[in-house]
Amino acid sequence: MPKKEEKKEVKQKEEINEKNNEIKDKKADQKLIEDKEGAEKKAIAEKKKEEQKLLEYYSKEELVERIKELQINLKIESEKSEEFKKWKDKSVHLQAEFENAQKRWDKNRQALATQNTASVLKNFLPLYDSFKNAIESKNNTLNDTLTPFYKQFMSILKSQGAEPISVKTNDRFDYSIHEALSSIEKDDIPENCVIEIIQDGWKLGKEVLRYAKVVLSKKPKPPEPEPKLEKEKERLEDTKDKTEDQDKKAEEKSDNGKNGYFS
Repeated sequence: MPKKEEKKEVKQKEEINEKNNEIKDKKADQKLIEDKEGAEKKAIAEKKKEEQKLLEYYSKEELVERIKELQINLKIESEKSEEFKKWKDKSVHLQAEFENAQKRWDKNRQALATQNTASVLKNFLPLYDSFKNAIESKNNTLNDTLTPFYKQFMSILKSQGAEPISVKTNDRFDYSIHEALSSIEKDDIPENCVIEIIQDGWKLGKEVLRYAKVVLSKKPKPPEPEPKLEKEKERLEDTKDKTEDQDKKAEEKSDNGKNGYFS
């Protein structure tokens, strides 16, 4: 047999086998579908039978009683659900209160720590004043000796968050950082301005450790009248009084003369 015919027969057999396999697959799929539909129909039928048996088993009164029991159970479950919701709301509320209390506690703890630090740093401010006064003196030898200690002392204070309050002459008086010790009359400076800084102020963060002690300016009093003008005024008044007295005496004499003539 020629090779071409053998190949042709093999090809025909393969095609036949493929068709047979497709048919088998279709039949298997169809059987699965039918089995599934049959199982569903069987389950529905069994359920109907069970319902029918249930209806046949229970009387009408029993069914009504059963329905009432189910309604009661449903109500109980609903109440439990509402109670659970209430407890859940309470739990959320308590959680919020706890978080707020924790925030307040953290804030109070931080404020207390700041107060303690401030009370300690206040005790070192007189030492700062002594350092500054010594360095501002004209003793060069003393300045050279104290300057390194002063810088180290300042770095320690600043590491704790403390720093001097910036105050300059001609600044307006600010009651939140200034403490006025006295006031001096000044023509060339506006009223309530700093003209002298007696003692530096200090702050810790936003809290004032010590107010800056300052001297303020104030408006001068109006000039008093000159003594010469006062004396001239007094002299004129005396002259006026004397003139009035003389006029009165002349009138009295004139009246007396008339009275004597007529008598």
